[in-house]
Amino acid sequence: MRDAVLTMIQDGTDVDADFSVLSTRDLLSRSVDELKELVAQRRNMTEEERKALREETEKEIRAKAEANGIKVENDVEKEIKAEDVTILDGHTSEVFICAWNPAKEMLASGSGDSTARVWAVPAGPSGRDAQAKLAKPKILEHKSEGGDGPEAMETGEEDKNGEVAARGKQKDVTTLDWNADGTMLATGSYDGHARIWDTNGKLVMTLKQHKGPIFSLKWNKTGDSLLSGSVDKTAIVWDVKTGKMKQQFAFHSAPTLDVDWRTADSFATSSMDHSIYVCKLGDDKPVKAFKGHTDEVNAIKWDPSGTLLASCSDDFTAKVWNLKKDACVHSFSDHEKEIYTIKWSPTGPGSDNPDLPLILATASYDATIKLWDVDSGKCLHTLEGHTDPVYSVAFSPDGKYLASGSFDKHLHIWNVKDGSLMRTYKGEGGIFEVCWNKDGSKIAACFSNNRVSVIDFN
Repeated sequence: MRDAVLTMIQDGTDVDADFSVLSTRDLLSRSVDELKELVAQRRNMTEEERKALREETEKEIRAKAEANGIKVENDVEKEIKAEDVTILDGHTSEVFICAWNPAKEMLASGSGDSTARVWAVPAGPSGRDAQAKLAKPKILEHKSEGGDGPEAMETGEEDKNGEVAARGKQKDVTTLDWNADGTMLATGSYDGHARIWDTNGKLVMTLKQHKGPIFSLKWNKTGDSLLSGSVDKTAIVWDVKTGKMKQQFAFHSAPTLDVDWRTADSFATSSMDHSIYVCKLGDDKPVKAFKGHTDEVNAIKWDPSGTLLASCSDDFTAKVWNLKKDACVHSFSDHEKEIYTIKWSPTGPGSDNPDLPLILATASYDATIKLWDVDSGKCLHTLEGHTDPVYSVAFSPDGKYLASGSFDKHLHIWNVKDGSLMRTYKGEGGIFEVCWNKDGSKIAACFSNNRVSVIDFN
């Protein structure tokens, strides 16, 4: 989509006027020439005609889903009602990322308004009662680095107009991660700085070395190191006790898109240069280079045992790698569009659920999720129910359920064993991220309409 939009702008296309006749699905799934043709076709259509076209497209997708035994709409028993959902309201721009504290009922969210927020989620059922008990969040403001002192404030202490977003899009919070014991939150920003905060919202330290936006950061399991990946093509391992850089890894020839720890001192990185590197602290060369993707590698994840590395790409494939082999163990090519994200189930060797089989979930711009048996390399289920790109998937802590969030405004909860749709919730914006709390009783979803929703799952 980025390339298509840039090309049309360079060609002189009136973006504001012409993009209004295109859907998100069009932008994500079509070439520049196809987009121009669509604009020409739809420019003179009435709003009623465009609405009818959208409804017909959704009807076709819905029919395909129902042919596979999934009812997308009008299933009252599966629909989660708005009054049963707790809305976390306060961000002034899209909420890109959210993560539950691993030890407490606290949720962190990061937004394009240059803040992260830490919410204390009330115990018990979500909904109107929980909404009434909701305390003001801690606001972790990503200020310019001109002054000193804590950068957190309580709700209500913003400037008189409440325009946090106006303080600079260069400080969008792009990624965040809690450490293993839930005592520290790390945030990555478009300004190229990583920041570490305590649970009270106090800024502990700012990590400055990257020369471009940070798109991914992760704590290691021991909590003594933080790993960050940046548009500046590098990854950095930080000493969180001193705030100093332990080592910078500059192996990629294009922006680093994702990073993931394998052990306390080894990790993998992926990039727009189509490559994946496995690195280790102290080594000045990669331990392993995985080559095989033919387009940018959007996400990478190690399985619970640290044996297998999964990757997904704009080349429509997901691959599984093993350090003992140069070629990939599996290449899954059943998706019809780019694969945006992947997740391993918390099952199998090295997990808290060792008796259940290891499963890989892949989510794509083709509006589907696929579940893969990694032993056999076979697709177990194709989850069809969304009508727009799926940006996030998350397994429940016991590995029995999968939550998915799409730009069709729907959060779906699926049964992993048989692929059936269990519950569904429709919000008021596209969903960027979904995540489960530590005991699997609540799911959070962050939306493009500046809100976060907390949903019960029983």
